[in-house]
Amino acid sequence: MEFNELIRQRFSCRALSDREIPHDVLGRIFEAARLAPTAVNKQPFKVWAVESPEGRAKLAETTKFTFSAGVFLVVGAKADEAWVRQYDERNFADVDAAIAATHIMLAIHNEGLGSTWVGHFDAAKLKESFPQMTDYDLIAVFPVGYPAENGTPSPRHTQRKPAVDIIEVL
Repeated sequence: MEFNELIRQRFSCRALSDREIPHDVLGRIFEAARLAPTAVNKQPFKVWAVESPEGRAKLAETTKFTFSAGVFLVVGAKADEAWVRQYDERNFADVDAAIAATHIMLAIHNEGLGSTWVGHFDAAKLKESFPQMTDYDLIAVFPVGYPAENGTPSPRHTQRKPAVDIIEVL
């Protein structure tokens, strides 16, 4: 799909099917994350796929925004692995993880799946349930699945500020 068409069509899908997602499809989504550009190519992020019924139940205890998904992708940033800007000590771990997460979100849509970026979750409880995540700043949970029949865009989806309000040429 042409890129601009992909980004126009993608929407936050909040009604998903738990129909099984083929492993090759998930593999292409993971590859999109792996190829995401990061500062000095440090790749200070990790992606966890939560697929088991037990894991999904634990994750559901940390957020009500699961949308009946059969798979969840959690993205975390690791500050001590990131590039730090020397002028002001700005650590880019969260920026790099957000770039990878954006690649994930677009790859999900490109595969004919639906998702939404969930930021409303109890990170401490998620880390308690999944100790592998302990050393990471968890930035996103993506419920992933095939869109359900009622999985349609929000009325706010097409509401955008005019370019003149967000772009300034200097």
